[in-house]
Amino acid sequence: MEIWEAMERENHVAERGLVPVSGGSNVQMQQEHGGAKIDAGFVHRGQSCRYASTDTPSDMLVKVGGVNFHLHKHPMISRCGRLARLVDEASSLHGPDAITVIELPDLPGGHSAFELTAKFCYGVAVGITAANVAALRCAAEYLEMSEELEEGNLASRAEAFLSYVVASSWRDSVAVLRSCGGDGEESLLPWADDLQIVRRCAESVAAKACTNPRAVRWPYAGSGSRTPSPARPSSSNGGGGRQPAPPPPDWWVDDICTLRIDHFVRVVTAVQAKGMRADLVGAAITRYATKWLLLNDDKESSAASASRGRHGSAPWPGHAGGGALQMVLAGGEGDDTQSTETAASEQRRVVESLISIIPRQKDSVSCSFLLRLLRLAVALKAAPALVTEVEKLAGAQLDQATLADILVPSSSYPYTGLPSSATAAYDVDLVQRLVEQFVVQEQSSPSSSSPSRGKEKQEQSTRAQRVACLVDAYLTEVSRDRNLALGKFQALAESVPEQVRPCHDALYRAVDAYLKAHPAAGEHERKRLCRAVDCGRLSREARAHAARNERLPVRVAVRVLLSEQEKMAGGRAGRKEKEEEVVVALRMEVESVSAKYMELQREVELLQRQVERLLLPLSSAVAGKQQQQSVSGWASGLKKLGRLGRIQVEQPAVAVAAAPGETVSREHRRRRNSAS
Repeated sequence: MEIWEAMERENHVAERGLVPVSGGSNVQMQQEHGGAKIDAGFVHRGQSCRYASTDTPSDMLVKVGGVNFHLHKHPMISRCGRLARLVDEASSLHGPDAITVIELPDLPGGHSAFELTAKFCYGVAVGITAANVAALRCAAEYLEMSEELEEGNLASRAEAFLSYVVASSWRDSVAVLRSCGGDGEESLLPWADDLQIVRRCAESVAAKACTNPRAVRWPYAGSGSRTPSPARPSSSNGGGGRQPAPPPPDWWVDDICTLRIDHFVRVVTAVQAKGMRADLVGAAITRYATKWLLLNDDKESSAASASRGRHGSAPWPGHAGGGALQMVLAGGEGDDTQSTETAASEQRRVVESLISIIPRQKDSVSCSFLLRLLRLAVALKAAPALVTEVEKLAGAQLDQATLADILVPSSSYPYTGLPSSATAAYDVDLVQRLVEQFVVQEQSSPSSSSPSRGKEKQEQSTRAQRVACLVDAYLTEVSRDRNLALGKFQALAESVPEQVRPCHDALYRAVDAYLKAHPAAGEHERKRLCRAVDCGRLSREARAHAARNERLPVRVAVRVLLSEQEKMAGGRAGRKEKEEEVVVALRMEVESVSAKYMELQREVELLQRQVERLLLPLSSAVAGKQQQQSVSGWASGLKKLGRLGRIQVEQPAVAVAAAPGETVSREHRRRRNSAS
């Protein structure tokens, strides 16, 4: 009979549960007639009715997730052990001829998974894919579709697909993990966990993510749209062939960022266990948080939402978007309170999960990201232990932070609200804890206790000075808050070690700004606040300003003037010491030149005596004119040599400054040397 006539008769036989439909068995077609649709052996009537496409009236009604399936007992109980048991129980109560009504409210995968299993029981060819294999495997386990009932049953077929097809494919493993993240009636949990589907797929994804990028040959997210890198010559083809450059080290991150948070944690944990670099793990966590959390401003959040739309990835269950989260942080009103609280609860779960898997190695994630995550954790009232852990990680890298990063609003009022009359605008206590964490970890580092590590100590000193400058800038910014207590301001100012502040100008400006914003502060409070400033470390301009600053206590102004006088006296003393050093150096130089002169003179006299001794033993047997000429020649030469040796060398006169009451003079000695 026609579909049209079958739908006409439905109302008359619905009470008996007998729904005649047309067509013969195993109808493989899709068409619509009068609101009814035949789809692969089943007729759909609206959203809540499914009928087996046969001429035999149905004798079993199965209700799954608000959808009624009018089926037949024989094909279903022959492959489903649970249905067979339920049918036997119903038959023993109502008789074998009664219409059996079965409800399966907790079937994993919901009505869509049951429809696929019902088609399989009716002999309809069901295509197993990465998108439905997890649902089929869980539904088959729930319905007890094992090999004991029939060889090649649905459970074994789905298991074989998981083991041989999904495990060897990157995209299929990610797709199966994504399909396990259903919500409500279509959720596959905890069945997917009990059947080890999530664990096996997470390990498969982790193993492929740890593969050398040069060996990656499968497609991944962004591989088609990524700008191709310059090709490299292929050595196997004599340099004539070209092969594409390998993908970047973080090629796997975009794919796993589409998973729900618990599956993402599974993958990241497996990746860390296999030895993935901490910076790449940190990049994955940062990108996931940027994608799913309210970490950015409105412009960046809109861009992230547009990106999710381009990739076709739906938010994970319970994610209500940044708008809903902002509402709950600001305080929900009316009917929206429950939904916004649910959104905040999901965001809190994501934040806590991400904190738990952040690598503990320094610089695995940026300090800016840690501070944004910390800000969100405080606002969402995350677990205190996890908040403390983020504070430790952020404090260790505080030298990398900027002023905007540490301007965290006070947790006692919402993000979008205004502080009350008795509440400070910024969380100064949080910044003080971060500074304390930085100081503790720097003091406990090996370079601080080893004198041989000069370069590391220099770097450590540089980092500490950057933190000191950051704290001074923060104090200047928050000092304008009229609700900021003086004790908190002073505690934060003194939390930085004294030796890392070579100049106190920035701290003085912060103190002056605080006193200007709090004119009602008493004399004692002003003295307490000014104790943090070392007047001896102020520049000349700052000292001149402080000497004329009426907001400072009188004692502080006196200290500034005394410091100025000490610096001036110290300058004069320094100049006098320098002059004395010059005089001593000149005196030593004169004495050195005089000693050298005397030594040279002694050498000349010694040489003269040696020459004279050589001339005495000459023989008197030499006669004649030749001897006289020779003697006269030697005598002439000796006279010249004597004159050269007796040349008077004048010593340079050097005026030496003497002590008061003394006169220092040195006369030139003249010595007359005989030429004979």
